[in-house]
Amino acid sequence: MSTRRMLVVGAHSADFVWRAAGAIAKHTEAGGEARVVSLSYGERGESGELWKIPGQTEQNVKKHRHAEATEAAAAVGASFESLDLGDYPLNVDQAGVDRLAEFMRDYAPDVVLTHADKDPFNPDHPVAYAVVAKARLLTAGAVVEAGFRTAPPSEFLVFEPHQPDLCGFVPSVFVDITSVFEKKKQAMSAMKAQSYLQQYYAERAEHRGNHARKVTGNKEIRQAEAFQRIVPNVVTGL
Repeated sequence: MSTRRMLVVGAHSADFVWRAAGAIAKHTEAGGEARVVSLSYGERGESGELWKIPGQTEQNVKKHRHAEATEAAAAVGASFESLDLGDYPLNVDQAGVDRLAEFMRDYAPDVVLTHADKDPFNPDHPVAYAVVAKARLLTAGAVVEAGFRTAPPSEFLVFEPHQPDLCGFVPSVFVDITSVFEKKKQAMSAMKAQSYLQQYYAERAEHRGNHARKVTGNKEIRQAEAFQRIVPNVVTGL
């Protein structure tokens, strides 16, 4: 049986940590492979603590962000790389979409995670969704014979936005991350440029854990992450 592959695409280098680090850790602990790709480093709009340093430069911020994201990804068993397309605004042309599509053809992920398609407070997150959705469709080639290289269609889910009630986000999947919550906390602690988010997302994991307990009746669940399926999953029976 082949190794199950997960691809997580964020608009900025830290996005995966807050929203999907637990799911990544569960995936890799089960023997899966995970790769994180950021479309930008979030060097302009997502690195508040670093810009407090006198004489700071974009290039130096990118260097710090790359190191932080690499450390955080390693904490949950994943690799990290960035397409470095710039942020605030994140503008991705067809060449950028093609780069991600080619990456998907090479990696052939079984599941893809990215942002939701709406976010009234972040201009880059909906752009990331559009880029990933388009690249994924180009990669699959509409599931017909094509004159270009394709990969099998992947599962496609979006992770929880910072303010889900204002983004049209309705969870359809909860991932129990209780057993790997310490790994998620370790990954979050690596993101020093946005240390102010650590408490918020630790509390969010507790909230979603409460919701997951109600859904399952499993009182052992303490922390969870929420996702929404974009395409249906297929099963052989119910």
